[in-house]
Amino acid sequence: MSRFMHIACALVLLTFLPAIAAAQEKAKRPPNVIIIYADDMGYADLGCFGAKKIKTPHLDKMAKEGMRLKSFYVAQAVCSASRAALLTGKYSNRAGILGALGPATKTGLAREHVTIAEMLKALGYSTSMIGKWHLGHRPEYLPTQRGFDEYYGLPYSNDMWPKHPTSKLFPDLPLIEGEKTIALNPDQSKLTTDYTDRAIQFIQKNKDRPFFLYLAHNMPHVPLFVSERFKGKSEQGLYGDVIMEIDWSVGQILATLKDLGIDDNTLVIFTSDNGPWLSYGNHSGSAGVLREGKGTAWEGGVRVPFIARWPGHIPAGKTSDVPAMTIDILPTVARATGAKLPAGKLDGKDITPILRGEAGAKSPHDAYYFYWNHELHAVRSGPWKLYFPRTYRTLEGSKAGTDGQPGAYKDVKAGLELFNLDADLSERTDVAARNADVVRRLEQLADVMRADLGDSLRKKE
Repeated sequence: MSRFMHIACALVLLTFLPAIAAAQEKAKRPPNVIIIYADDMGYADLGCFGAKKIKTPHLDKMAKEGMRLKSFYVAQAVCSASRAALLTGKYSNRAGILGALGPATKTGLAREHVTIAEMLKALGYSTSMIGKWHLGHRPEYLPTQRGFDEYYGLPYSNDMWPKHPTSKLFPDLPLIEGEKTIALNPDQSKLTTDYTDRAIQFIQKNKDRPFFLYLAHNMPHVPLFVSERFKGKSEQGLYGDVIMEIDWSVGQILATLKDLGIDDNTLVIFTSDNGPWLSYGNHSGSAGVLREGKGTAWEGGVRVPFIARWPGHIPAGKTSDVPAMTIDILPTVARATGAKLPAGKLDGKDITPILRGEAGAKSPHDAYYFYWNHELHAVRSGPWKLYFPRTYRTLEGSKAGTDGQPGAYKDVKAGLELFNLDADLSERTDVAARNADVVRRLEQLADVMRADLGDSLRKKE
């Protein structure tokens, strides 16, 4: 080979070495993780989950490019409890967070309960929390103290402010950046857009390193607000407009990932913290054929839409009816990223085989348990869901509210009931009397959980 050819080959090699090195580095880099959490979104509020009057093209596309889990659950059907379970991989009761923490609450998520952000921070991830936190508003409980490098959002629900429709006891609502309040009673019509802009800025800033983004929209929790861009755009009034703006937000984030060339190295999860707040009528979402909504252990309260997308790892256009829950996200993210699981007992388990669409993938759990505060209301195992004697709230026989004013729930006492969700998704036909062996098995599973986490219902018997 001539001297000229040697020089030419060397120049070519020098030209491509940086690209080869970059490709090798990218291949070794753990995936980015984005969790987008809606607030009070119903199971049937998205086109890909059955909505007819609300257009959600970006989430529908995300579903076509990823996987829908059709039997995905939250641990409890209320704000703070649900978020604690999501971030810690533990049932809300084990994480020590129940109900919806308010401005008067002095506590929050205890440090002993490691969050997804803390787990990933140990791997060198850049982390950001944008939106509704609701796990303690005092400085020592804010996201920046729980593994997040950045925080921008509201510390609790957006209705906990002086303009609440039924209570005027709430103080001014703070908008926080980091640990500093930067505004009081902010213009909520700008929240979804602001959160989206902040999310995109974070992604752009960290495109060359692994990152974890937790984007928890305040909407569609009441009071409903939407930007001028989407006002009057849906066929379902203000509520539909709000869902369309959340859909737009997801589209902006997915487009940013593609533009930056990190789309195929990013796991994106979209879901909701519980079912619809039905007492708000036309300002609430829909659970479709599912029974009841937020605040109950019925399917409409705890079963929520779920979409996961990760090109090359999660098959496109697939669905699964295998049950899964928010407690499973932390261990699943740990496997995807190579993170070490937190010390101590976790309730969640890795659901990677389900998300990968592996043939015969099954739930890694014998059962899922549904508490309401300290009361064990139900247990699901396979197609069976057993409810224990309890009191739950319902709007049946009552009138829902309109235009931001809530209707009145009534309390109903119910006995032991068993439903086969494969045959009766709306939970209308109690088959306990015909399946004594199933009832017995699920009661035994429940007793094991009661021995672990307790059950205040049993003390009342």
